[in-house]
Amino acid sequence: MQAITFTNVHIFDGSGTPVFDGQVRVKKNRIEQVAVAGKASIAKENDQIIDGKGATLMPGLVEAHAHLSWPTSVERFVPGMSLPIEELVLGTARNARILLDHGYTSAYSAGSLSKLIEAALYRHIEDGGLPGPRLVPSSIEREPPSPEALSTGHVEDHGSGPEAIREFVKECARIGAKSVKFLLSGQDTLVPGTSQQLLYTEEEARAAGEQARESGVWLCAHAQAAEAVKMAARNGFRVIYHCSFADEEALDMLEARRDEIFMAPAVGMMQALVDATPFGNVDLGQMKRFAAETIERQQKLVPELKRRGVRVLPGGDYGFPYNPTGRNAWDLELFVRLFGYTPAEVLHAATALGGQIMGMGTELGLVKPGYLADILLVNGDPTQDITILQDKRRLLAIMKDGRFHKAPAAAHTNV
Repeated sequence: MQAITFTNVHIFDGSGTPVFDGQVRVKKNRIEQVAVAGKASIAKENDQIIDGKGATLMPGLVEAHAHLSWPTSVERFVPGMSLPIEELVLGTARNARILLDHGYTSAYSAGSLSKLIEAALYRHIEDGGLPGPRLVPSSIEREPPSPEALSTGHVEDHGSGPEAIREFVKECARIGAKSVKFLLSGQDTLVPGTSQQLLYTEEEARAAGEQARESGVWLCAHAQAAEAVKMAARNGFRVIYHCSFADEEALDMLEARRDEIFMAPAVGMMQALVDATPFGNVDLGQMKRFAAETIERQQKLVPELKRRGVRVLPGGDYGFPYNPTGRNAWDLELFVRLFGYTPAEVLHAATALGGQIMGMGTELGLVKPGYLADILLVNGDPTQDITILQDKRRLLAIMKDGRFHKAPAAAHTNV
């Protein structure tokens, strides 16, 4: 594989340090060298030279709350969640490609509408058969949905009691899931009043945590209620989504485990609901009210978690009709607009912290020698205007694992 040197680029390395002008050399699938402007050229004979012309070079983005099987994307509107299995399979593969098209070189799954589909997709992406991001695949979160417009199906029927939960986690590991999702509490946007309802007992959650460690998989949780957040924190859940009603005790527990857990508020879904125009016969009134209340709570919660050193990542539950896959970079803007992050801070969360949630923090998420060459070349400076990442036309190049998914328009070979 020909080595590639990017010259004349504005580098955001993901670490949180200020951007700088320089050059970056990629050899095989790794970043070999990073040099600041003014240094001698780091290009070697026969390198492919990419003149960035002042564009920003940065790490690829990480989606921390991916639902690749949720059917709606920026390329295809689906007025509901129910699809025949053939359409579901093809749509999931398409959504993986769309996510990569929009600069997301990695994705952490928060559940699927099919037990086997993401494990199969993972294998096809890994062997180069299908385009898509690096994937932490999950197993089924819910049974296939009914034809009702926004039904996401019933919670997977894996039986009740600790032993049934253990068997479910074992089965997920056996079929190739790396992350196992549990809905520890309900969701008012789907069933009003259920966000405070616990769906598992403490004994079941403990069994899930013990079996996950034994089987070598990670647990993630949908947790709205404060007691659900605490249940997840007590029992070794690695990723906790939403946390909307977290109280002081829950915050203390998350802070105590800040080196072990990640949190993603999924604000994209909530803001999309607030902004959504009703479609078909769907009544969004109750959903809009809950979403607005959730955002108001999260505007206090997220800055406090950030202050306490908890790793909070963007990832917005995309794939519903009102917030399509491909719009994921909108979450970055919302972190700035609603939670008080600077563009550089949210980019750090979506890159360096993203590498950590993928379990690859020592080799993914930074523009640094030895790190994997997952790189974006962006027309403009997203540390000054975070919204430019929502326009895929501003992505001049998308590189994953040292290969271009989208090659820049111009390059030449150094001879």
